[in-house]
Amino acid sequence: MVAPYLVELTTDEQKKRWLPGFCDGSLVTAIGMTEASGGSDLAALRTTAVRDGADWILDGSKTFITNGYSADLVVVAARTSPEKKAKGITLFAVEAGTKGFERGRKLDKVGQPEADTAELFFDRMRIPAENVLGEVDRGFIHMMERLPQERVGAAVTNIAHADQILRETIEYTKERRAFGQPVGSFQYNKFRLAELVTAVEVTQAYVDNCVAAHVAGELTAIDAAKAKWWSAQVQNDVLDTCVQLHGGYGYMNEYRVARAWQDARVTKIWAGSNEIMKELIGRDLGL
Repeated sequence: MVAPYLVELTTDEQKKRWLPGFCDGSLVTAIGMTEASGGSDLAALRTTAVRDGADWILDGSKTFITNGYSADLVVVAARTSPEKKAKGITLFAVEAGTKGFERGRKLDKVGQPEADTAELFFDRMRIPAENVLGEVDRGFIHMMERLPQERVGAAVTNIAHADQILRETIEYTKERRAFGQPVGSFQYNKFRLAELVTAVEVTQAYVDNCVAAHVAGELTAIDAAKAKWWSAQVQNDVLDTCVQLHGGYGYMNEYRVARAWQDARVTKIWAGSNEIMKELIGRDLGL
């Protein structure tokens, strides 16, 4: 998620400072958009940055920040011209260890325990002008321009995740027996698996087209929104059925299907909730 910001918005000096560590893995990054008062509504953020000479003073907080607990560099969106509303947001590169930067607790999530997620706090934090990313007051536009990549990236992961667990479940239903026959041979289960395989393959084709369009510089924000919400919906439908087909074992954490089910639920929320994706698509229809 952070790569496009560091590659496309940075000056030559900033590239030399951050990209080597970013590329070799020694510099862990995060992006600070979401706030407690509003997740998908980026234009309503409350974190502020006020000029003080050549520097900026950052105040506010972020929540649900992936890598927030371990990040060395956080791209933070802050309001710099409140009177301009969405057009008055700027992006800053916040470096760990800077006075006024504090991490809150590591959040206890339902799934994805391997990924640290945390709250971040900024208290009168001084940021030098050379840590501004892109143009002042164009942060919202910078984010909107890069959200399609984030969303199509989420779609790639969503459908790959669903496909793998579905394949494992099909094999499980061939081996697991009930009432003297394999669970997968019952007509309802057979039909349901046929539906899910079709849904996954059709979704994969659409996501592949979106990836090709993105590589060609032709992916629209609307098509990315379609890929994001639909792949997340298919993923969750697939995994819910996979849990059901495993029976009681599907609810046990020792089984991959149970952990996958927990991990998948957030995909309908992050990268812009599915409801927001549908709102964007509806607006594009002139509704």
